[in-house]
Amino acid sequence: MIPTVRPTAAHPWTPRVAVQLTVLAAAAFVYVTAELAPVGALPAIAGDLQVSEALVGTLVAGYALVAAVMTVPLVRLTAHWSRRRVLLLTLSTLTVAQTVSALAPDFLVLGAGRVSSALTHGLMWSVIAPIGVRLVPPSHAGRATTAVYVGSALALVVGSPLTAAMSQLWGWRPAFAAIAVAAAAITVAARLLIPTMPTDPAPRAGIGRRRRPNRRLHTLCGLTVVGVTAHFIAYTFVVVIIRDVVGVSGARLAWLLVAYGVAGLTAMALLARPLDRRPKSTLLAGLTGMSAALIVLTGLAMWAAPEGRGVAALVLGAVAITLWGAMATALPPMLQSAAMRVAPEDSDGASGLYVAAFQTGIMAGSLAGGFLYETAGLAAMIGIAALLVIGASAGVAASRGLFEVPPQRPPR
Repeated sequence: MIPTVRPTAAHPWTPRVAVQLTVLAAAAFVYVTAELAPVGALPAIAGDLQVSEALVGTLVAGYALVAAVMTVPLVRLTAHWSRRRVLLLTLSTLTVAQTVSALAPDFLVLGAGRVSSALTHGLMWSVIAPIGVRLVPPSHAGRATTAVYVGSALALVVGSPLTAAMSQLWGWRPAFAAIAVAAAAITVAARLLIPTMPTDPAPRAGIGRRRRPNRRLHTLCGLTVVGVTAHFIAYTFVVVIIRDVVGVSGARLAWLLVAYGVAGLTAMALLARPLDRRPKSTLLAGLTGMSAALIVLTGLAMWAAPEGRGVAALVLGAVAITLWGAMATALPPMLQSAAMRVAPEDSDGASGLYVAAFQTGIMAGSLAGGFLYETAGLAAMIGIAALLVIGASAGVAASRGLFEVPPQRPPR
């Protein structure tokens, strides 16, 4: 039987804990890969189901909308369940949803499969980080959260490009089926390796009672919406930015996207320890780096056509894209760690509200990015994204007590 107690503070990273965190990271990997699968398979899906590419594109925005709306209600509904049971529910749902999607005879059934997985997307994110945190001492909470988020970063570097390549070579259905098989395997691993983890007594006892609003949590979620909206205003058109602003196309464009993801993985590793010790300054450093990258790209977009620039401008643009990837990928574990710290009495509920805010930012950023790109142009779109990141940075800097690390009690 797998123990449910935390490891001692002296040896937090036992082999068992490392394997358990790997399973949680794998869950994040497969969910994010599934979420982004239609992006790489868009032409293949449109051709096979005889619908427009624009209609297939709504699968991503619709996914984010469903996840944003349903996360908090489902977190509350499952609040009395063990954390492993909730995780298994989400992974089982993803397995079935991806199977339905792979076998979908028409776009309506494919959409139903997408909605099914979107229903539990936020619920999955609301529990995997708290589970990871409960596996280690409080002093390692940020590092545990970062370890879980490595899965989402790998989905950008490996999962999404791999499903896109499979869709091009063998069709989109085998790619979706492969995600279903992976989800099934991770479900089995979670059942065998993740502790039962009943909910904490304090949150369970408080269910059904009216709670005082947590102003710090709401402030954090508001800053999250602003920051994520800013990122997705630009990231929705990252391929266009690399092609038309940096001046890189063809196979080199794909390599720059890989550099974007690898930089994110590296930044997460480097910032994991500072996140536990100085979360506010670490978050501000990430936001500052992200705003600097977007400002550089805005300047390049206003300067001249890519073919009219020199090698120095090309290198500067590539560095800006890489810096953007590093900081944007490292920010989510910082924010979710803060959400759990400001609501220790209900870390799962806090994670659920944070995930809903994050999904709202994805949806708002994607829609705003498309509108700005069509009406104001690429430079204005990136510039507005940069201004919003600067605004989020100012909000973080002005906050009081939002990112404080509680004093640790000596082990008994």
